[in-house]
Amino acid sequence: MEASFQRDQLDNHILSALMKEARTPFAELAKRFNVSAGTIHVRVEKMKQAGIITGAQITVNPKALGYDVCCFIGINLKSAGDYPAAISKLNELEEVVEAYYTTGNYSVFVKVMCQSIDGLQHVLINRIQSIDEIQSTETLISLQNPIVRAVKP
Repeated sequence: MEASFQRDQLDNHILSALMKEARTPFAELAKRFNVSAGTIHVRVEKMKQAGIITGAQITVNPKALGYDVCCFIGINLKSAGDYPAAISKLNELEEVVEAYYTTGNYSVFVKVMCQSIDGLQHVLINRIQSIDEIQSTETLISLQNPIVRAVKP
């Protein structure tokens, strides 16, 4: 990672445009920002080297794929030393789509996507709560996701 990289306004414009549509051709960005396509390419490469751009991906609608239940599970571990093993086991569960090591009431906070409440019950009881390192859990079911956005460059 390049520690001395300093973003400027052009870098921020490029990031914003690519965050909206990662497949935007560099030539189109160059025209939009009144610079050469080579400049766009160099700027993007520098941001990749600095660790600012880490990849490009598509976004899918979980509901369109049949995942109707989204929940967050606060997890208390038996001890702090159980964190690596617990994370390794949680990582094996495809229903766990995000995990955070946190301060506060929980050691770990995970986002889980399931196709049904029955599926959530199965994952919770038979897969998550059966992990030896986990002492207890608290499940919060999401009713809506009214705000979804990336950080602003």
